[in-house]
Amino acid sequence: MTGTAPGVIESFRATPRSVRYLLAGVFVNQLGAFVQMFLVLYLVHRGLSVNQAGLSLSVFGIGAVAGTVLGGELTHRLGSRATIAVTMVGSAVLIGLMPWVSTPGRYPALLTVTALAGMATLAYRPAAAAMLSDLMPEQHRVMAFSMMRIAMNAGTAVSPLLAAAAIAVNWNLLFWINSITALAYAVLAITLLPGRSRTAERPGSAEAGSTPAAGYLTMLRDTRFLVYLAAMLLSSMIYAQFTAVLPLSLAAAGHPAVIYSAVLTLASVILITCELKVTTVVRRWPPGIAGGLGTLLFAIGIAGYGLPGGSLTLVAICTFALVAGMMISGPTMFAHAATAPAPVKGRYIGVAQTMYGLGFALGPAVGLLAWNRVGVGVWLLCAVIGVLSAACAAIGVRRPFSATTEQPKADSALSGPPRSVRGRRVVLKRRW
Repeated sequence: MTGTAPGVIESFRATPRSVRYLLAGVFVNQLGAFVQMFLVLYLVHRGLSVNQAGLSLSVFGIGAVAGTVLGGELTHRLGSRATIAVTMVGSAVLIGLMPWVSTPGRYPALLTVTALAGMATLAYRPAAAAMLSDLMPEQHRVMAFSMMRIAMNAGTAVSPLLAAAAIAVNWNLLFWINSITALAYAVLAITLLPGRSRTAERPGSAEAGSTPAAGYLTMLRDTRFLVYLAAMLLSSMIYAQFTAVLPLSLAAAGHPAVIYSAVLTLASVILITCELKVTTVVRRWPPGIAGGLGTLLFAIGIAGYGLPGGSLTLVAICTFALVAGMMISGPTMFAHAATAPAPVKGRYIGVAQTMYGLGFALGPAVGLLAWNRVGVGVWLLCAVIGVLSAACAAIGVRRPFSATTEQPKADSALSGPPRSVRGRRVVLKRRW
């Protein structure tokens, strides 16, 4: 998009009240999102081994990846509000059960509940993204996704402080507070969010008879969408090194653990304070330039952690470059799937977020393996993957779906003059 773009204040004023409620729900839910951050420490505290705790966290991540697929399909079938309410209630119940099964003697039950909890916890995101794109005026849509990212990051920034206070009283409070915030989001969705949106499937529509398999096969035939998915997967794989390999790299360079905490804080502060203003400028750019250039800058920041010296100044510069790249590319990349045709938007968003989540699930294993084998060479690998991801982003989001998606050939046959029921019967008789 080129030309004059609305500013932050104008976009905020144009934000419907229902979107503000949606963003508030995302923030509240993120306030209590303790499980993934503290699951390993909690399980070790309850007497499980480090390996058992690590496997539980991996199972939670696998469930989360599956949850984004489930969330996309539920959004397509039930609508956004119902999907958010159902999945948040399910998340509250399952997370509330986790303290009861978090013992060595109930480990199989723990893995089952953890997988289901991961699935329910992340299944709301496609629905929230679909509702955001439906309710927000098109010229403000990229800014709206930036607002959602800020709501998530703001909740994530405050969440560790609440967790520390809860742990000081009782470790189980982590799960109970998480359940309460999930229920609060469900109640907010039921009472304040609008009902069935145009993203949901409607009986009698042209898409209503399509099967999920047919919908996903259509995605596989969309080459540009597959390139976009590759960009989402690869970018999240290298971003995962920010939490998997960077702490080890800083420790190997002789920095204390507090430096890594400072890096996390610096990244959060930059995102929360600057992203809306950056988005105001970036959304004037063509989507391909925003996605490709931002991803490239983000990759340069990640790769820079491997430069010789490892000084704190270099770490700060790399962190700033990384976050700047995320602010440039992130809103455009996440908003792109929301430009899919309304009847299948939920599925497209679900698949896009699934690929992004899959990168986070695979990234730490790949990164740690590379760190053990080649040491700082892992950052060079990140640079190579980052360049490839940037190229895929530039191609994949160059045009929205409305400009690239072709209607099925069957549509042209259906678009002609309507035929009478009697005429159809005659045709059938002739065929027989």
